[in-house]
Amino acid sequence: MTTILNDDPELLARIRHEDSGVRRIALLELADYADDEHIPVFIAALNDPAADVRTQAARALESCESPEGTAALALALADADEDVRAAAAQTLSELKQTSSAAPLLPHVSHASPYVRAAVLRGLRELRVPGSLGPALVALEDADATVRREAVSVLGYLKHPDALTPLTAAARGDAAPEVRRAAIGALGYAGDAVPAHVLDTLLNALADPVWQVREEAATTLGKLRPASAAGALTALLDDDYWQVRLRAARGLGRLRHAGAIAPLAAALSHTIANLRKEAALALGEIGDARALPALAAIQDDADPEVRKSARLAIGQIRKTAGSAA
Repeated sequence: MTTILNDDPELLARIRHEDSGVRRIALLELADYADDEHIPVFIAALNDPAADVRTQAARALESCESPEGTAALALALADADEDVRAAAAQTLSELKQTSSAAPLLPHVSHASPYVRAAVLRGLRELRVPGSLGPALVALEDADATVRREAVSVLGYLKHPDALTPLTAAARGDAAPEVRRAAIGALGYAGDAVPAHVLDTLLNALADPVWQVREEAATTLGKLRPASAAGALTALLDDDYWQVRLRAARGLGRLRHAGAIAPLAAALSHTIANLRKEAALALGEIGDARALPALAAIQDDADPEVRKSARLAIGQIRKTAGSAA
C-alpha cells in the first residue's frame, strides 16, 4: 500500500478493521499526515459500506488535493447519505489547484441539482476559462441554487462576456438570492461602468426585497459612478437601516456633498452601526458644514460611534487645511 502504512502495520490493520468506528478513527489519524500517498486509501474509503467512514474519507481528501480525489468526490456528491454528500461538497469548495477543474466540469450537467450546485461552487475559486460556458448555461437552470452558484462562478471569472447575462439575471430572475448575487457580481465592471450595468444597478435600488437593494447600494459604492449619487441619497430614507447603511457608505466613497444633510440626520438614528457609517461618510466627504452635527455625537453612547465622529472631524479639518 503506502510507505507510512507499511511502516505501521497496526494502523493498516485498523483501516481494514471490521468495526466501522475503528476504520473511521484510523482514517482520521492517517489524514493528519497530509500525504499524497494516502489519496488512494481515502478514495477507496469513499466506497466503504459505513456512511460515517465515507464521510471521514471525504473530509480527509481536503488535506491532499488531486484530480483523482476530486473525481471521486464529485461522484460522492450523489451518495445516498446526506452527511457524505455534505462532506464531499465542503471539500470540493476548498479546491485551490486549477488541475482540479477538469474532473469537475463534466458534472455541471448532472441530473441532480445538488450535484450541479456543489460542482459550480467547487469551480468558483479555480477561475478556469473552461467554466465560463457551463456557468452561462447554468444561469438558465430550473434550480435557483444552481443559478446562484453559476453567478458566483461568473463573478470570480470577471469575463466581459458575462456582464450582459449577469445584468439579465439581476433584473429578471425570480429568486431574490439570485438577483442579489448577480448584482454583487457586477462589481467587477470597472471604473468605466457600462450603461446597461449602471441602469441595472440603479433599477435594483427599487427592488421589493431589501437585501437586493442593500447589495445594489454596496456595488454602486464599490464602482463609484458619480451619476448614482442622487439615487443613493434618496436611499437614506429606506425602510431598512441596513440599506441606509450601505447607501451612506457609498455616498462617502462618492464624496457627495449633496448628501450632507440626510447623513447628518442619520447621526441620530437608533441603530449605532448606521450612526457610525454616517459619521465616516461625512468625514470622507470632507465638508466643514458637517462639523456641528459630528461634534454633537462626540459623547454618543456607543464607543464606535464616538471614535468615528472623532475620525471624521479630524479628516474634515485635514481636508480644510489642505485646501487652505
